[in-house]
Amino acid sequence: MEFSKLFIALFISQVFFPCNMLIQAAPANSNLFREYIGAEFNNVKFSDVPINSNVEFHFILSFAIDYDSSSSPSPTNGKFNVFWDSDNLGPSQVSSIKSSHSNVKVALSLGGDSVGDGSAYFNPSSVDSWVSNAVSSLTDIIQQYNLDGIDIDYEHFNADPETFSECIGQLIKTLKKNGVISFASIAPFDDDDVQSHYKALWKSYGDLIDYVNFQFYAYDQGTTVSQFINYFNTQSSNYNGGNVLASFISDGSGGLTPENGFFTACSRLKSQNKLHGIFIWSADDSKRNGFRYEKQSQALLAISH
Repeated sequence: MEFSKLFIALFISQVFFPCNMLIQAAPANSNLFREYIGAEFNNVKFSDVPINSNVEFHFILSFAIDYDSSSSPSPTNGKFNVFWDSDNLGPSQVSSIKSSHSNVKVALSLGGDSVGDGSAYFNPSSVDSWVSNAVSSLTDIIQQYNLDGIDIDYEHFNADPETFSECIGQLIKTLKKNGVISFASIAPFDDDDVQSHYKALWKSYGDLIDYVNFQFYAYDQGTTVSQFINYFNTQSSNYNGGNVLASFISDGSGGLTPENGFFTACSRLKSQNKLHGIFIWSADDSKRNGFRYEKQSQALLAISH
């Protein structure tokens, strides 16, 4: 009789609470605002950018690249160097902005589109050697600058998706395990080669990636609100379960601009509990318009979410 009761109890528990069922909270609205800074060497400073105390604010230094700093840069197999405007965005400036604003964190972005006069390629000699070099060189830079996280923005590849996935995945895993970083993000855009690499990374290491800075501004200039929402839903499916952020480019050269309804689209996403944050490329370009849209982005995010 007792055995029968136990059997029934076990049966019920398996029907209603299967042991392999993973309960994972779906991404929800967030007050996260992120901004890339330092790639264009126009003397923009952290202190130039308005910071709303009611948001979580991430500056993303652009870029650290595993190339040497010669007049004709060459790949260095994971040995990263600073290629952002470190005269204006150096260790002391990082410390100052973080001490002045308790809601600010600072990350660095890896790769980017170009270095010198050419494209910046992900070009590892081998997985093990690249990871070893990258962990060592990035740990030094992150600790020197008192940084909090990394962003992955490689856009050109001399390696297949599986190699990219293993290199970047192992890098993020090691830096997190060692307590060097507390968050990591990726920055893909809608290009077949780019997506094949980042989707492979997401498939194998998505649980280690905190944010997806999808470059929605890489879509055509003149994107409409409804197109933007469709693009957002498509990429949320590609990076299923991820915190996909809405984005625009402040020079207006692509995607859905603030003038054409970006904030309307964000409000719609927020009403659907899908506004996981906003990021902008870039503070360098926004300097000329007085950071108008940084203020508007943060005001929207700061409303109770």
